[in-house]
Amino acid sequence: MAPEQILTPADYQTDVHNDWCPGCGDFGILKALQMALSDLKLAHDNVALFSGIGCSAKTVHYVSTYGIHTLHGRVVPFATGAKLANPDLEVILLGGDGDGMGIGAGHFVNAGRRNVDMCYLLHDNQVYGLTKGQASPTLRLGLKPKSLPQPNINEAVNPIWLAIASGATFVARGYSFDIRHLKDLIVKGIRHKGYAFIDVLQPCPTYNNLNTKDWYGGVDRTGSDGKKLPRVYKLEEIDGWDPVVHTPEETPEKQLQALRSALEWDDRIPLGIFYQNPLLPTYEERLEARIPSYREAPPAKQVIADAEGRPTARLQKFLDELAV
Repeated sequence: MAPEQILTPADYQTDVHNDWCPGCGDFGILKALQMALSDLKLAHDNVALFSGIGCSAKTVHYVSTYGIHTLHGRVVPFATGAKLANPDLEVILLGGDGDGMGIGAGHFVNAGRRNVDMCYLLHDNQVYGLTKGQASPTLRLGLKPKSLPQPNINEAVNPIWLAIASGATFVARGYSFDIRHLKDLIVKGIRHKGYAFIDVLQPCPTYNNLNTKDWYGGVDRTGSDGKKLPRVYKLEEIDGWDPVVHTPEETPEKQLQALRSALEWDDRIPLGIFYQNPLLPTYEERLEARIPSYREAPPAKQVIADAEGRPTARLQKFLDELAV
C-alpha cells in the first residue's frame, strides 16, 4: 500500500503575486482556506474555487486548485452548474459582501432553497474595497467610514438572517484574524452534506476605519481589571450551545436560536456555527430520486463525442417529448 500523501498549507500556495493591501483580512481567510484544504487532504484536481468580482475574488489565483474567476454577483450560478455537472467535485465559493449581498443577493437566496452540496465563504468588510470604499449592503445605517462623504443612508443586510431564511443548512460566522478557528469552520462547512455558508468578518485597513482589527479586538473596551474585552466571542463556549437539528421537530427552535444570536453586534459579536441541519436532502439527492443514473453518469462524465469528434448524443426521445 502506498504511503498516505502528506499535504501542508504550503502545497496549496501559488507563485502568483498577491496585491492585497497590507493588513487586509483577506490574508487570514486565504491562510485558513489553505489550512482547511490541507487538513482535509483534498486532491488539488478535485477542488474548484469560484469567485465573483472584488478583492476577495482574487483568492482563486492564490490557491493551487482549479480556480474560476467569474462575473460580478454571479459566483453562485457558475458554481452550482459545475457542482451539478460533476457532483464528485469539491466546490467552494468566494465572494465579497457587495458581490454576494448586493447584485448577487437573488442567487444567494436560491442557493439556500436548493441545498446544493457546496461551501460559500463571504468576505465581509462592509465596504466595496476594490472600487474605493463605497458602503456595501452589510454596512449599518448611519455609519460613516472615511471613504463616505456622508453617513450610510441604507439599513444593513444581516447575512446570517438571510442565509437561514433562504434555507441554508449550515450557517456560521468566522473572523479573519482568528485563523485557526476560521479554519475549523471551513473544514466543518466543507464536510457538511448540503449548502454551507460562512460569513467571515474582516477589517479593510484602507477604507473602513471603523470596524478595524483593534475594534474587533476590543482595545476601546476594558473590564474592571483593566484588561481589554474583545468584541468577538465563540458560541461554542456557551454552556449547552447546540446548533444542530437532530429531529425535524427541532428545526423552528434551532432557527430561532440562531436568529436571536445573529442580532448581537457592537459590544458582543458571536462567532461559530449558528445553525446546522443535516437532515434535509441535498439537491443532488433530489435529482438522483428523479434520475436514478445521475450519480453514475452525471453530465460532466458523459461522452458527448466519439474519437472522430462526431456527436454521440441522441435527441430523438427529447424531440418526441416536445412534439404537440
